[in-house]
Amino acid sequence: MTLILDEHTAASPQADSTLSTENACALENYLVLPDNSMDARIAAARAQLGTTTVLLGHHYQRDEVIRFADYTGDSYKLSKIAAQTDAKYIIFCGVHFMAESADVLGRPGQQVILPDLNAGCSMADMAEISQVEACWEVLTHLGLDAETIPLTYINSTAAIKAFCGQHGGLVCTSSNARTTLEWAFARGKRVLFLPDQHLGRNTGYAMGIPLEQMPVWDPWAVQLGANYGGQRKESLAASRILLWKGHCAVHQRFLPGHVDQVRAKYPGIQVIVHPECRWEVCQKADALGSTERLIKIVEDAPAGSMFAVGTEIHLVNRLARRFAPEGKKIITLDDTGCLCTTMYRISPQHLCWALENLVEGRVVNRIQVRETVKHWAKVALDRMMEAG
Repeated sequence: MTLILDEHTAASPQADSTLSTENACALENYLVLPDNSMDARIAAARAQLGTTTVLLGHHYQRDEVIRFADYTGDSYKLSKIAAQTDAKYIIFCGVHFMAESADVLGRPGQQVILPDLNAGCSMADMAEISQVEACWEVLTHLGLDAETIPLTYINSTAAIKAFCGQHGGLVCTSSNARTTLEWAFARGKRVLFLPDQHLGRNTGYAMGIPLEQMPVWDPWAVQLGANYGGQRKESLAASRILLWKGHCAVHQRFLPGHVDQVRAKYPGIQVIVHPECRWEVCQKADALGSTERLIKIVEDAPAGSMFAVGTEIHLVNRLARRFAPEGKKIITLDDTGCLCTTMYRISPQHLCWALENLVEGRVVNRIQVRETVKHWAKVALDRMMEAG
């Protein structure tokens, strides 16, 4: 059986459908077992697979999974590792767009595995390829396409990345958004920024671009008459960054009031947030940065420092435990807890299932981008790597 994540990426739950189900490691047999019963089995499977397999873990993964990762990092760091590893199998404990990028950047013969196909990204789902093509048609109709460079956040489908590559654009991450915007502005008057409006707005504003020159394109707006994506053609023509109406469900939960509340409760605390947060939150923060940058800020701070961190709760809790011996106090900016539910889908049971099937010679949940899409998606990702 083959499942389709979108029209451009195939995911094979079972590589060899001719295998007897009596011999296969069935997922349902794993899901009924407790988390702690998986540890020894995961470790044993990892030992058997040896250097043939590399396990990548995103910072937002739960502790029970990320402890087994060979490498941990944000999207940018893990993309670079995926492009460099010689391992035959890449098990990506993240979400599907990350696994797609690993397949695009990987070497011939490598296979990428996503332990749970339900680990998606709500932000990536906010930009469908048909919607982006419709937006580009409007820009073409208005004569704006030739001076517009499409730039997509890595939190997007392979199809969107391929669109950007084919139209002279590239990919960015939260680590290099400014660098890639500078790359794009050296080649065009404006940037179509997909799909996270907050990252685009926060980065553009830090570069000195006024808010009024960063209108938001609403892909669901009825495009009739002078109404193009909810905008007038004059505002599109005057724009420097045309933001897509998308966001991260986790980071959008942080509000300016949370900053005020935490400062009132903890005088002297430093507020550091991810640039996927709202502009109003970022303006109140002491610093903003990618996941790797937030970690570095905490690492470099003197003993006794206090931080309220506006990002996913698993990473915040992990930082709090790691730096407690140094007397550093680290709390979440919103104490109701901001959990990435799609990252959380990958459990020890899913990881064990994927590994033990691999030990027995079966590749499950392989993520494979179609060749017609892979070429242009790789062009866009390679441009990102070259930009820095």
